[in-house]
Amino acid sequence: MGDVQLERDRARYGLLAVIVSNLAVAGVAIFGVWQLDADKAVIVGVLTAAFTAVSSTTTAYLGIKAVSNTAKSLALGDGAARHRAEPAASAPPAASPPAASATPAPGTP
Repeated sequence: MGDVQLERDRARYGLLAVIVSNLAVAGVAIFGVWQLDADKAVIVGVLTAAFTAVSSTTTAYLGIKAVSNTAKSLALGDGAARHRAEPAASAPPAASPPAASATPAPGTP
């Protein structure tokens, strides 16, 4: 029971950290755009950097969480049981090996 609660806390606080950091980046970007007095080139740079920071942070969190969940399911053996069940249901019939020729090839004793 403690392991499940620990995973919930990690997910909850990790997501909270991503949301807070994204809001901080958005706040700084909005403040920066407001202070630039419509200099278009600099505004585009600030917004591009803000979008990059937000998307990178969010993607990193989701990627790390997905890999963590996959590793946990494999460690617990869920993936091995699923892997064994799938090929049996969808495996093509095994091909028989080619039959050996009754006559030897020329030049062989």
